[in-house]
Amino acid sequence: MNADLLNLDGQIAFVTGAGQGAGRGIALALAHHNAGGVAVNDYIPERAAAVVAEIEALGVRALAVPADVGDHAAVRAAVAAATAKLGPVTILVNNAGNAGPNAQMGLSPFFWETDPAEWERYFHTNLRGVMNCAHATIPGMVAARRGRIVTVVSDAGRVGEARLAAYAAAKAGAAGFVRAIAKETGRFGITSNAISLSSLEPPMDEATKAAFLESDQAKALVSRYVIRRLGKPDDVAAMALFLCSNAAGWITGQTYPVNGGYSFAI
Repeated sequence: MNADLLNLDGQIAFVTGAGQGAGRGIALALAHHNAGGVAVNDYIPERAAAVVAEIEALGVRALAVPADVGDHAAVRAAVAAATAKLGPVTILVNNAGNAGPNAQMGLSPFFWETDPAEWERYFHTNLRGVMNCAHATIPGMVAARRGRIVTVVSDAGRVGEARLAAYAAAKAGAAGFVRAIAKETGRFGITSNAISLSSLEPPMDEATKAAFLESDQAKALVSRYVIRRLGKPDDVAAMALFLCSNAAGWITGQTYPVNGGYSFAI
């Protein structure tokens, strides 16, 4: 048995939305466990470059590939750049989400009161972005006869969340896509799984975050969790690393809640 089941054996990873928060944590976790290189995607180039510097400080090759994942041509160019610089991508982590580039998440009006134009910003990143990245990377995985696809979804899509209907629909769609791709690609040694999240600590400086966590808003939010805290990037990174590793070689088509007990699954 391999002494380190989490050893990634020098594989090349492409991580979206990796300039901060959970995506940054995932990219660093992969680097710590012998990824041969990490392509750091973010739609803000400076954030991607900062994480690349952190990874290179660990002695691991990295490349910033800024792009909007909802743009198919931009994704294909980013994957091509990563392949040319680092090598064929055999690990894809679809982490980019929320309301996409330059948009803030927040509770919407009731669904029937929303403007249909508002739905697109959720589908653009959370569903179309996942499909674009899979479309660009799977051919290389098929050629290599190995691959890991990990997609971050949400409990809003898994169990529903009032006043987040379009977001929930996009995330549920991504989870369904994960299962379909698992069935299409398993014969080529590729696995496809999802991580379902609830609320994480916001990506703020430490002083601002500490003040937020002491607020009545944060305390009310935390009270809905069996484990009385919000999630941290390391919580997500640990599950993503596991699903990318040899330890998860016979697991595919599954959705794993990493949510502090906000909701349960059988």
